[in-house]
Amino acid sequence: MKIKAAVTPERGQPFEIADIELPELGKDDVLIKVVASGICHTDVSGRDTEMVDPPSVLGHEGAGIVEETGAEVTELQKGDHVVVSFASCGKCDNCRANHPAHCEYYADLNLNSHIDEESNKLVSRFFGQSSFATYSLVNQRNVVKIDKEMDLALAAPLGCGLQTGASTVLNVLKPEAGSSIAVFGVGAVGLSAIMAAKIAGCKHIIGIDLHENRLKLAEELGATATIISGKDVDIAAKIKEITGTGVHNVLDTTGVDAVVGQAIASLETFGTLGTVVTDYTLQIPLEALALGGNKIVGTSQGDAIPQKFIPELISYYKNGQFPFDRMVKFFDFEQINKAFEESENGSVIKPVLKMSH
Repeated sequence: MKIKAAVTPERGQPFEIADIELPELGKDDVLIKVVASGICHTDVSGRDTEMVDPPSVLGHEGAGIVEETGAEVTELQKGDHVVVSFASCGKCDNCRANHPAHCEYYADLNLNSHIDEESNKLVSRFFGQSSFATYSLVNQRNVVKIDKEMDLALAAPLGCGLQTGASTVLNVLKPEAGSSIAVFGVGAVGLSAIMAAKIAGCKHIIGIDLHENRLKLAEELGATATIISGKDVDIAAKIKEITGTGVHNVLDTTGVDAVVGQAIASLETFGTLGTVVTDYTLQIPLEALALGGNKIVGTSQGDAIPQKFIPELISYYKNGQFPFDRMVKFFDFEQINKAFEESENGSVIKPVLKMSH
């Protein structure tokens, strides 16, 4: 099947809209007419690093309408509205234990994409979907059926970034009502975490970032205090000034050594640092961890089960508790390079591409 896709021709190069071929529909597959796709930091890594082998098609926050289903797909049918999330095998110990985001084959299933240049066919798909395209072929395990009343274009970014931030708070850190949390980096993941912390009933919700516009929005979405970061700013001291003792939980979305050091220093005794970052190597101040009785927990996708958690987020949105539309800006599919540019310079928090058919 011939489709239009945003192709990464070479590593680090701008996207080019081109015609490519999709593989044949498999027995467990679903063909989706893509309505929209969010842009996430991992797409930047896919474009600019050795994560994938170009030419490739990225995109992993797709949403659309089911066009066709394979012979063994039983819970989805033509016309269903769906959000597409990460891929998992469904058979390894972690998947069987309801931890699909920690699938033993996660890297193989998600962190690759390649177009065979001889056949012009997409032979491997980014996060099992490659949703920077007019159509996406995905395994049924990736697909989350949603309420048709929900705007599909708005729902697209729930598949990765927003799920990661919110689920890391609600399902991994699990802060108690009245507790405290600091979120370092309030992009899409961090803002989702702040909204989730408000849902959890945290007393102190502190946002830290370089960008004033993001911190202003963080306050509007639930942060009780914000701190502008910088190399000469003692963030840990400012946090302890706000809370008196430090915070029970920290979520770091930056992966930067100096920032993580400040994050750990801001924890109170027996506090927890959560991290969702995969593309940095850290030097951890072990003394601060040991003397404070602190711990670090890493998580992929907030350890979420998308079929359960994404409908929960939609329910929170409809109830006014998760107003993630405040961080979204829509772009036409053909504006993909502009969307990436505005995301990287910080002027747009969550760009979403709308496909034209």
